[in-house]
Amino acid sequence: MRLHLCVVGRLRAGPERDLICDYLARFDKTGRALGLGPVVLHEVEDRKGGGMASEADLLAKVIPEGSRLVCLDERGKLLSSPEFARQIAQWRDNGQQETALVIGGADGIAATLRDRADLALSFGPMVWPHMLARVMLAEQLYRAASILAGSPYHRA
Repeated sequence: MRLHLCVVGRLRAGPERDLICDYLARFDKTGRALGLGPVVLHEVEDRKGGGMASEADLLAKVIPEGSRLVCLDERGKLLSSPEFARQIAQWRDNGQQETALVIGGADGIAATLRDRADLALSFGPMVWPHMLARVMLAEQLYRAASILAGSPYHRA
């Protein structure tokens, strides 16, 4: 199952990009044997300043047709890392070919896109900068693959 990380904003060189690249490389290496990956990064920018609605339109254009849609949203469902891993495995085992994980801009994801999601996922009631949310999601993808592989990385 291919994963698409669809995000608003372009991440410049720096520690956040380094962390994301490291975790996604780890995910690809671990996930390959599990039928997971690769992760494709799609960064969009609203250069016209149209706000959430414009960002949602740009995101919708990069989400592959037929993808399972997961939106990160503070109002979303809280999952433990093992629950997240089981969800990914279930989608894969049910024949899902593509899953798109969406992180909106500073104001979040427009309801028009968020309401289409198969899963709204939250990292908790705190609001996180969307650049850090990318790092956290990349780490959780790697952690999910590690859990599914039986790796000692996750010590619950």
